[in-house]
Amino acid sequence: MASNAKDKGRALITGASGGIGLELAREFAGHGHPVILVARNEARLNEAAAELARTYSIDAAVIANDLGERNGPAALFGEVQRRNLEVDILVNNAGVMDTGAFKDADTETLLGLVRLNVEALTALTRLFVNPMTARGKGRILNVASLSGFQPLPSMAVYAASKAYVLSLTEALAEELRGKGVTVTALCPGFTDTNMIESAKRENAAFRALPSALVADPKSVAREGYRACMNGDVIRVPGLALQMATGFIQAQRSITRTLTGLLGRRAI
Repeated sequence: MASNAKDKGRALITGASGGIGLELAREFAGHGHPVILVARNEARLNEAAAELARTYSIDAAVIANDLGERNGPAALFGEVQRRNLEVDILVNNAGVMDTGAFKDADTETLLGLVRLNVEALTALTRLFVNPMTARGKGRILNVASLSGFQPLPSMAVYAASKAYVLSLTEALAEELRGKGVTVTALCPGFTDTNMIESAKRENAAFRALPSALVADPKSVAREGYRACMNGDVIRVPGLALQMATGFIQAQRSITRTLTGLLGRRAI
């Protein structure tokens, strides 16, 4: 049973109908946070909302929205305002992946990926950050990827989109320092979701992935929640991946601190 939700901030989670998004919704609800679930599939959202309300005794609202559409983020923000729902925690989880040779990819598919992974995330962050800074409190959790740390042939556009998410998160974490708003990037590796199952169907290389390299979405969500509530800037789930990226993260932390000191003077 959840703790008293009265003192908990409301979390809006995109891509909440399955995978990491649904597990994040369960994690927030399990800690007593009211939630707003966002995805395209309203029926699945209603099922998830009913489960969360029943299991954790929290308020679970549903907003069906296609964030891949140009007006999707603005429509979502407008609906939240219309319902007079205060969003304390924004979880940008919605995203898609494309694999294979860049030269063989469908151009519209790639552009759709950029619209959802980059454009929609940027728009939602921009729309919700102002009310947060006005209140002097808020949290933003961006679901990036381990692929955001380096270029990745065969997933070139996806990795580039997650590199953008990682860079934006780090910049905003410094820009908003001292304003009561934290920004966190969750950077999982391969995770057992429909996205990976789809990649396995389309690409033989993914079918050969050892199960030991594929994380459980529940454990990823658990670490994501903790990182968000701690105000960590970057969280790579799993001890092995944390150790593998430790040097890179240390370098980024030093760079982020220095650029933050300089960048805040320009605002």
